[in-house]
Amino acid sequence: METINWGIIGCGNVTEKKSGPAFNKVPNSRLVAVMRRDAGKAADYAQRHGVSKWYSDADELMNDPEINAVYIATPPAQHLPYALSALKKGLHVYVEKPVTLNAAEAKQIADAIAQSNAKLTVCHYRRQLPLFLKIRELIETGAIGDIRIIQIRLWQSRKPGLVANSETNWRINPELSGGGYFHDLAPHQLDIMLYYFGKPLKYSGFSLNQADMSAADDNVNGQILFSNNIPVSGSWSFNVFEHEQTDLCEIIGSTGKISFAFFGNYIKLNNELIEVTHPEHIQQPMIEQVVRYFRGERAVNPAPIEEAVTLMQIMDAFTSK
Repeated sequence: METINWGIIGCGNVTEKKSGPAFNKVPNSRLVAVMRRDAGKAADYAQRHGVSKWYSDADELMNDPEINAVYIATPPAQHLPYALSALKKGLHVYVEKPVTLNAAEAKQIADAIAQSNAKLTVCHYRRQLPLFLKIRELIETGAIGDIRIIQIRLWQSRKPGLVANSETNWRINPELSGGGYFHDLAPHQLDIMLYYFGKPLKYSGFSLNQADMSAADDNVNGQILFSNNIPVSGSWSFNVFEHEQTDLCEIIGSTGKISFAFFGNYIKLNNELIEVTHPEHIQQPMIEQVVRYFRGERAVNPAPIEEAVTLMQIMDAFTSK
């Protein structure tokens, strides 16, 4: 089977440690080229990371005959056109979250995959992290009995420490990100709910722009009902007093409770604290599975577009006016 030879489209901050180096550290995978519209920054990234080729044009990278897969790590507004172009060229695609600006765009990608011989996986990498696999195990083995209710709270200040720094702060420009910090952070949380509990039966919500600091809403609330009568309620705020910042998920069952932070490294099972060490490159476990899927060694897509469409439908329902 062939080696997966990667090209990164958008070698910004997220690729410095979380993902970029991992492409050379998993079996049968090699980072061949990187692209950024700023040629100087693309060349600098390539030099620092030992990448042999760099481009300032995405089409040139995708036309490189050595490349057979691309990692799209641009702001979400560019995900759809780059993904469609790559699939049309027969390139496998690993695309950052949120997969697109909205569900309609995600459906376009799903339709394109059906017409392509290439494969696509969405970058919902928490599905492969030991912490979230352990939580799934606790749920499936009945460690807390039957699940009664799940509550998600992510309350952050106007400049969340959870968000990577960027020169333009594109994350609060809905034309580039789809919304605000909710669109940047909530996909990690909501996708894990889909991963644990499957397709939802129904969902609804609303969003507000309380602080009016940008065009993006800064307060989102939503509810999801899964099968087996499992209800999830979520609250996201990005304008709270810094001392009230919270990252907490509580899964309450008939005989106990699991608590954890989506952006932390611990699980609390009732009164037992379980600490979990994340890998140096947090996307590496997912990238390993993506490579295996692209090579045909793994039959099941680790994060398929169909589930990302559902995720975007939920996010649209929570934030649409």
